[in-house]
This record gives sequence, C-alpha cells and structure tokens, in this order.
Amino acid sequence: MKPGIPTWLLLLPAVAYLVLVFGAPLGNTFWMSITEPSLGLQNFETILTDPLYARVYLRTVLVAASVTLLCLGFGYPLAHYMARRGGLAAALLLGICGLCFWISYLVRTYAWTVILGNRGPVTAVARWLGIEPPPVLLFTTTASLIAMTHILLPYMVLTLYVVLARIDPNLIRAAHSLGASRWQSFTAVVLPLSLPAVVSGCLLVFIFCVGFYVTPTLLGSPRDMMISSLIANEIEALLDFGSASALAMMLLAAILVLLTIYDRLVGIDRIMR
Repeated sequence: MKPGIPTWLLLLPAVAYLVLVFGAPLGNTFWMSITEPSLGLQNFETILTDPLYARVYLRTVLVAASVTLLCLGFGYPLAHYMARRGGLAAALLLGICGLCFWISYLVRTYAWTVILGNRGPVTAVARWLGIEPPPVLLFTTTASLIAMTHILLPYMVLTLYVVLARIDPNLIRAAHSLGASRWQSFTAVVLPLSLPAVVSGCLLVFIFCVGFYVTPTLLGSPRDMMISSLIANEIEALLDFGSASALAMMLLAAILVLLTIYDRLVGIDRIMR
C-alpha cells in the first residue's frame, strides 16, 4: 500500500500563497514603520504621544461601535423573524441579503451620494413636508454611518440567522407551556443561546468598519477623519511612509488583540458558525 501524501505538503501551496500575498507586504510595512525616515521607534512614539492620532483613533472606535450597534439593532429582529418564520419569506430575505454581496460596496456608496444629495429623494421629501432649508446629510458623519450600516448589515444578519435558525422550537414551546410569555421565553431561551452569534456578528462588523476607507471618504466629513483616511493622507499628501506604516501596524495590533480576547472568551472557530 502506497503511503499517503504528507499533510505539510498539502498545506504548502496555501501557506506559500499567504506568505507571498499577505506576509511579505505586512513585513515590508513593519520594516518601513521602524526605518522611515531613520531606524528606531520614533514613529510609534509620535503616534502614542500626539493628541491628533489619539483623537482619530478614538473617533474611529466610536464610529465603528456606532455602526456595530446599529447593525445589531436592525439585524437581530430581522434575523429572528427569518429564523422563526421560515419558508418563502425567509428565503426571499436571505436572497436579498445575498444580493447585497454581489453588488460592489463602491456602487452602493455612490448610490447613497445620490440618495442623500441636494437633489436626492431625501431632500425632495423634506421639501414636500415643508422643511426649508432641507437638512444637509451628504458629507456628514450621519451619511457615513447610514452607508456603512447598510453595507455591513448583511454580515450581521447572516451571522445571527445561522445560529437562530438552529435553536430548537421545542425549547420555546416548553417555555410557553411553563407559563412564560413571549418576551420571557425570548430573554430566557432565545437570547442566551444566540449570544455567541451576537458577539461574532459584532466582532465582524466592528473589524470591517475600523478599516473602511472609501465610504467615509466619499460620504463623511473631512473633519471627522477615520484612521484609514489618515493613513491615506500620510502617504498621498505628506509622503510620510513611516508614520503611515506605524499607524497601520497599530491598527493591526488592536485588531489582533480583539481577536485574541474573542478567542479566549468564545473561540475563533465560532465566527460564522
């Protein structure tokens, strides 16, 4: 009987691809962060001591947390309805969520520039209601929050739906048979069983949001710059590759810390499961 192919040999192409496509650029970014303009940790020292960078990081975290809470607030009721309803309604809503992944988020971002623009439907409705002047939404933090919530909502919905659909309906019926109301059965049965999915969905949305660049740049206010826009500005306007690389490495370190905490509390294998 011929011996099987060693496991390490099967993994070699994938590992080589990851090292080439991800490992090498990350290594180069880290190298620039400690060598531009001279060897040392001055770039990290500047980031940690300059209030400008602290404000941008704090703003990024607040925006990402706001989008995460909005996605959870809109996504949980929708996912719960899909899981309990089932049938054609659930299939239709799942199809709509899947359709969002087929449409580029850049296209959806430009669509929001039309919707929230001075001649868009939101302005038209405001004028029809007699609101003069109509509210200015484009190029504001509100516009950025709306668009990012729209783009990231399917991730939250699908993550929650996978777990909510697996909850045994007999558990809910048992709670009702014991005298529990719908709200009591939800808080005592459904919510605790779905908490891992809530944490997973929030983690996915938050990590995606902190790295968003196109949507905040096109729709947001220049005064409300996020960390991705600051990195782009450091490279394009100031040609400061050292500071930009250090900012990117600090952002990567923060995300790795979040993933480590999640892995210890829940388990990284629970994401999208």
